[in-house]
Amino acid sequence: MVFDKLELKVADYMTPNPISVKPTLKLKDAIIIMAKKKIGNVIVDDEKGRPSSILTEREILTYLVKDGGIPDTEMKKVQTKPFTIISPNDLILDAAKILLEKKRRLLVFDNKKLVGIITASDMLKGLRATGGNPTLEKVVSTRVYSCEYFDSIFKAINLMFKKRIGSILVMKNKTPFGIFTERDLLRILTKNVSLQKRLENYSTHPLITAKYGIKGNDAAEMMSKNKIKRLALKKNDVVVSMVTARDIVDAFRSM
Repeated sequence: MVFDKLELKVADYMTPNPISVKPTLKLKDAIIIMAKKKIGNVIVDDEKGRPSSILTEREILTYLVKDGGIPDTEMKKVQTKPFTIISPNDLILDAAKILLEKKRRLLVFDNKKLVGIITASDMLKGLRATGGNPTLEKVVSTRVYSCEYFDSIFKAINLMFKKRIGSILVMKNKTPFGIFTERDLLRILTKNVSLQKRLENYSTHPLITAKYGIKGNDAAEMMSKNKIKRLALKKNDVVVSMVTARDIVDAFRSM
């Protein structure tokens, strides 16, 4: 490995003071907070003010597909996700292993006190500075799902739900037009947009792409510069795969 992993501590790269919500807050209000803060999750406290679970974009998507809308319910009644506790003194690569294997959000506790949250994007900030530049071929998804620009938002989120993916490619005239992500969905929900509206006006476009074969650090830099969570990779002008921050962390861990 090209760097000394002992220098990469969770405390140096975590996001401090993560946002928590009370169990009596309505789900709709939690979604508004996530959209305004541009975050993919909020921590749900129990009745005693202690972190009990996490609301992510995936649970919101599930409600929309199964119920057709966001129920008027309090957070304590919402199906949320468990989290895994790590220490600020843990190493980034050890945290990455937990993130990838358990597939859970990681909350950072110091002496039983919540002090931060660390995501794949946070981890990349440290890993990028090491000088490593791993290949991505073994970690990227080679199955790219798409909808047409005239398809409905609901069709897109239904596909995302069934395939358990965080984004879909939006095509127009047989050409990649943009991308629709869970984050785009959050923005839509705060504006009361009908899920029967066409994807064309609510996807992120133009689509930012890179050549298939780009290295991990280079892809991470491109994603950071453009403030995106997913990067489409092209081969012979055809999008053949998508790479995420989690994929790149996995590539660094495998070096």
